[in-house]
Amino acid sequence: MDNIIYTLVFILILSLKASTVCSRERQWGGVGRMRSGETNLMADLVTDLPGQPPVDFQHYAGYVTVNETSGRALFYWFYEAMTKPQEKPLVLWLNGGPGCSSVGYGATQEIGPFLVDTDGKSLMFNNFTWNKEANMLFLESPVGVGFSYSNTTSEYAQLGDDFTANDAYTFLHNWFLKFPLYRTRTFYIAGESYAGKYVPELAELIQDRNKDPSLHIDLKGILLGNPETSDAEDWSGMVDYAWSHAVISDETYKTIKASCDFNSSDPWSNKDCSQGVDEVLKQYNEIDIYSLYTSTCFASTARSNDRSMQMVMLRSSKMMPRIMGGYDPCLDDYAKTFYNKPDVQKALHASDGQNLRNWSICNDSIFKRWKQSQTSVIPIYKKLISAGLKIWIYSGDTDGRVPVLSTRYSLSILDLPITKKWRPWYHQKEVSGWYQEYEGLTFATFRGAGHAVPCFKPSNSLAFFSSFLSAQSPPSTK
Repeated sequence: MDNIIYTLVFILILSLKASTVCSRERQWGGVGRMRSGETNLMADLVTDLPGQPPVDFQHYAGYVTVNETSGRALFYWFYEAMTKPQEKPLVLWLNGGPGCSSVGYGATQEIGPFLVDTDGKSLMFNNFTWNKEANMLFLESPVGVGFSYSNTTSEYAQLGDDFTANDAYTFLHNWFLKFPLYRTRTFYIAGESYAGKYVPELAELIQDRNKDPSLHIDLKGILLGNPETSDAEDWSGMVDYAWSHAVISDETYKTIKASCDFNSSDPWSNKDCSQGVDEVLKQYNEIDIYSLYTSTCFASTARSNDRSMQMVMLRSSKMMPRIMGGYDPCLDDYAKTFYNKPDVQKALHASDGQNLRNWSICNDSIFKRWKQSQTSVIPIYKKLISAGLKIWIYSGDTDGRVPVLSTRYSLSILDLPITKKWRPWYHQKEVSGWYQEYEGLTFATFRGAGHAVPCFKPSNSLAFFSSFLSAQSPPSTK
């Protein structure tokens, strides 16, 4: 009799455990079923991140090896959607630089669920996080950015656009081995700034290799914010914007317009052009080029007087001049403090908490040694549009770095038929910006937003992102 009772109790315990597992599967929308790579997956689960506010979704961080021979590994941070992750798309977010961290900027300054607090020790919940609408994957790319690394240090001098695209492509396929339920999920790529090159280049690579069914990724479209697109048009727009917004004098503007041929293989060989552009950079160094009308950082711990915050211009190439910074240089320092904490690195599986990695939000060395950059991704746009991919581009209209004029000049090259004429779009009954729809492309502005649009207009950005995913026009009525 006792044996029968024990057996019944044992069966009851097993049934309760099974019930718990099933309820967890329902709660996490299939996470419980994502167990074919359970060991690797659970090893990346983030469970004790210091300063993290409580949340009801799971998130993962760690490394994905992209080259076993050289020991090349890319760091990622992945947040499941807050609700029904099994029903929502997967979005990869990339920041640019080149050399800047998508974890430091995108994930914890802009669109992720946790924003670094001003003490550099804790995190705040972002009420306008994009993982309300999608499963969000942030990648530190290429190696040398953030926590990503190579054991073959000579590779750091070989980095360029093609190198980055190929590694990101390999990363995705290897990441899907950890997260097999996302292997066939609807997929989008998004990013800003120099990711205006990264995103289309990766999309083209996916599109080309999708001809092999075994490599198929269900890419549906790309989303780009204040993107570098075509070097000559980006330069022209930057100069015209600086003049039209009273950053430079009429005399400087006339000198540049008369002497600079930005389509030239070496526009800087003209002395008048070079001096004129130097004057643009000099004036922009007095303010925040990324946000013309907000204050720069004067905190004692900030890098406001650091050489790395000054405009850098590479005269040996046609690459746009750029600063290794973003909307708030103070916030850059807060992120650096946070990600170099031993307990943070251990929680994110970036290090063992003892042998720390030296994390920085941008790697100046990568920027300065960048080997190869496509002068224009307009041909890629044409290819992606022909393939039926959705392309949305947005532009914060107070950014001087990749201003709205640069993007408009670049898009004009496409000469696409207009399907919905220029009109305002609204958020919370106010004009949030303007937009126009073309065959295969939507362009929108954000009124009063700088380079990293979600920093300035978080609620508007989330609403815009939702429209993008649902393939609906931005709201055009109050």
